[in-house]
Amino acid sequence: MSQKPLTYADAGVSIDAGNALVKAIGPLARSTARPGADAELGGFGGFFDLKAAGYSDPLLVAANDGVGTKLKLAIDAGRHDGVGIDLVAMCANDLVVQGAEPLFFLDYYATAKLDGVTAATVVASIAEGCRRAGCALIGGETAEMPGMYAEADYDLAGFCVGAVDRDKVLTGQHIAPGDVILGLASSGVHSNGFSLVRRIIEQERWNLSRKFPAENGRSLAEVLLEPTRIYVRALLPLVQECRIKGLAHITGGGLLENIPRVLPNNCYAIVDAGRWELPLIFSLLQEGGRIAPAEMARTFNCGVGMAVIVAPEQADKVSNSLQGGGESVFEIGRIEEGRRGCTVSGQAGTWNSAEDWSATHHA
Repeated sequence: MSQKPLTYADAGVSIDAGNALVKAIGPLARSTARPGADAELGGFGGFFDLKAAGYSDPLLVAANDGVGTKLKLAIDAGRHDGVGIDLVAMCANDLVVQGAEPLFFLDYYATAKLDGVTAATVVASIAEGCRRAGCALIGGETAEMPGMYAEADYDLAGFCVGAVDRDKVLTGQHIAPGDVILGLASSGVHSNGFSLVRRIIEQERWNLSRKFPAENGRSLAEVLLEPTRIYVRALLPLVQECRIKGLAHITGGGLLENIPRVLPNNCYAIVDAGRWELPLIFSLLQEGGRIAPAEMARTFNCGVGMAVIVAPEQADKVSNSLQGGGESVFEIGRIEEGRRGCTVSGQAGTWNSAEDWSATHHA
């Protein structure tokens, strides 16, 4: 019995759709061009000229990440215009904490069947994230893989490379007892803890389209999907001027487990959660999931997306500079002498960092 010749399209993969997407997103990539990269797409790889970017003795720093199950919430809500910013933020913020300037970004977009409108919306948001971080989108990969994903699902991963001159690397080695911890406000839940968020939504049967109080009429879905804040532009000048001793990007593990990652062995962080107001979305999640305060402190950012450690005599200057760069800044704690770790205290109790970072007491 004769059968018709099969094509790739018969197997569920459209080369034409992929080519059309590359053509459509070309202008988006060009909009992220910066010194060192012309941001043209279509080759087998992307080039970056470190000399043109102004570095004399650079070290390269690389980071990769994803958006996690926040993507599933975005897919269910039909809102794809912020997830690319999340993707860039999770990588770019991890670079600046090491003193590095994000230079270029590549993305990986995988789906069962390519939807050109959705894919273009996602890539447009990646380009927006790159513009906010000051890095160039120089390439990526779009993978159409029938059978690997449910029909409307997709996944994202990102890869960012930055550079820092050798004498400007931020290691935290100069952090000392007496230093001040500043907190930069988050824009919301960012991109961590969404498996728990989705569990609460399912368990409590929340209506994502319901208007959220005190959020200018935005829906619950819009508040939860608010893109991760990118702190690069406000922080980088201060890092390059050596005014900052250490930075901690507050992702999974919260303040409790991320601040100790940048501390020397003889330093302990004391954070006072009463120094800033817990954003309403976190209160809603805590109440809906009946989450213990200690679990909140190690799962969510709780309103602080970046911790900035400075010498006490620099605290006011750094705070004023960050506020001038559009950040909301709180003085949230201090560094004391003790075995490396962190305590977060608040009205509901006191919580210590996990034992794999430190003992559960401080000196």
